[in-house]
Amino acid sequence: MSSYSSKTPDASGRFAYSAEEDAVWGALFDRQMGALQGKVVPTYLAGVKALGLNRQHVPQIVDIDARLRATTAAGVQGVPAIIPPGRFFALLAERKFPVATFLRRREDMDYIEEPDLFHEVFGHCPLLTDPDYADFIQGFGQQALTLGKGYNWHLFRLFWFTVEFGMIRTSEGLRAYGAGIVSSPSELQHATDGTARMMDFDILSALRTPYRIDIVQPAYFVIQSFAELSGLLDLDFKAAIDEAKAMGDFPPLFEAA
Repeated sequence: MSSYSSKTPDASGRFAYSAEEDAVWGALFDRQMGALQGKVVPTYLAGVKALGLNRQHVPQIVDIDARLRATTAAGVQGVPAIIPPGRFFALLAERKFPVATFLRRREDMDYIEEPDLFHEVFGHCPLLTDPDYADFIQGFGQQALTLGKGYNWHLFRLFWFTVEFGMIRTSEGLRAYGAGIVSSPSELQHATDGTARMMDFDILSALRTPYRIDIVQPAYFVIQSFAELSGLLDLDFKAAIDEAKAMGDFPPLFEAA
């Protein structure tokens, strides 16, 4: 059971964060921004600047929402840490990314099992300033809403290997873009030290690849551009998942939990 609780906004939509929470945010921000140099896609760093993220204080959801609306017409909405898949997909379909309102405590700086505000704002939101990435997020949600629950598991695989743990090829080499890499010191080190397996992205392979949430990823899928992501929306997700189910999963690249 979680020891964290979601916060309640005031009448203006702002949340109260303590001086300690500001300090934790600042420490997390400094650590990751230092580590990301030369390892993250430049579009991400441009997004951090566009959103006005800094070390001084925990960012407010209403401010991020306003800046995103002014750039790509995307947005964010505060939610409890875990929401039902249907609600998650519905928000994405509205071009909104769900954001937890609580921040991890100092003792959980290195890892927190449930997504907190740092993971979701620092990890996910900067790339929502890219039109192709924002289009993919919205289109993913729209396609997901048309499919039944029997397709959720494979949809989350696609999300996992792109939005959460994707890598991208740039003119300067491989760079991280997935939020789970960008917001995690251990995952960033593992994904960029040359030891992890890198595979060119194709949707069937991603849909057939099992994953675990409690380990650094043994393999990552690499896209060539964010336009490649948005181009996936031209595919029939239902047909792709049906084909992946018929072909069966690849053997796991990790030991059973």
